[in-house]
Amino acid sequence: MEKKLGILGGGQLGRMMITPCIDLGVEVYFLDPNPECSVSEFTAHLTVGDFNDYETVLNFGRTVDVITVEIEHVNVEALEKLEKEGKAVNPSSQVLRTIQDKGLQKEFYQNQNIPSPDFRLIKHKASITDFPIVQKMRKGGYDGQGVQILKSATDFDKAFDAPSVLEDLVDLRMEIGVMVARNAQGEVQAFPPVSMDFDPELNLVKYVVCPAQISEELNKKCIQMANSIAHKFELVGIMAVELFVTKSGEVLVNECAPRVHNSGHLTIEGTSISQFEMHIRSVMGFPLPPVSVTKPSVMLNLLGEMGYEGEAELWSETDVLALPEVYLHWYGKKTTRPGRKMAHVTVLRNTVEEAKSIADEIDIDLKVIA
Repeated sequence: MEKKLGILGGGQLGRMMITPCIDLGVEVYFLDPNPECSVSEFTAHLTVGDFNDYETVLNFGRTVDVITVEIEHVNVEALEKLEKEGKAVNPSSQVLRTIQDKGLQKEFYQNQNIPSPDFRLIKHKASITDFPIVQKMRKGGYDGQGVQILKSATDFDKAFDAPSVLEDLVDLRMEIGVMVARNAQGEVQAFPPVSMDFDPELNLVKYVVCPAQISEELNKKCIQMANSIAHKFELVGIMAVELFVTKSGEVLVNECAPRVHNSGHLTIEGTSISQFEMHIRSVMGFPLPPVSVTKPSVMLNLLGEMGYEGEAELWSETDVLALPEVYLHWYGKKTTRPGRKMAHVTVLRNTVEEAKSIADEIDIDLKVIA
């Protein structure tokens, strides 16, 4: 009998996992609180319920054989119980518990001798005395929320009055992302490192470039670090490893997400296997093939335009989507609001520079409005 896969979360990440599940013959089920979530158009196996509720997650998990996530903020106590009942939870409840709390995550890196920016933990903002500093709420941050730079004492009032991680500012040269997958047999495969450019106001990824324009030595260092982290977590599944490269050449771990990730979306067209298929293979115990770049690519996030809120509509003055090797992925969200992730576009070209030039044109022309 084929094993059933249950996914906690039915957003765009779950939506993009449906096709590889079909290709691999995996029967997939979803749990999401929103009956109109992104996967709802494409599955008859959607349970509407809260993935943070103990009983809901427990009951859902008992109907499938393998449980995975498309968002890390889920009820880990229920997942622990399911593990004790013999269900495969990939990634494990322990990995999710560590990642959910940025304080535990930082302590894990420290204990495992994984280089990461210096930090200290606080309970209240009254403990913030030194500036400039990066403040990260220990729990609940997602898509750029819960992280801010406090440049001077004048920023004290806007500090989060919640348990937080305080990190030293890094003399940053660039941010690199590595998707790395590991299965229960201990096989590990890393994707080619990508570089990430962020929207400074929204603190969200705007562009992802593959392959990252870095030296071969730095490329190897980033992959080795990602592989090491996957092994130390005893990961089963895929993980996004976000790295800081300093101006002095140090490579430091910023944070990790044990799931498919925005920085890996361009793998659908840009690499020999997508992050979504690799994740399904990992959690289901299938072999993990090596990954290569099929063609240089740039991904652009399409966010809800400022000033628009309501029923989502894609607007373009010119027909940029008619260009060759330009791929739109619409997330099926009914409504838009400023800064909401609504879609992404991946551009393939013979060089990264050509792909970035086309992506810049699309950024100017293609808008999500209401």
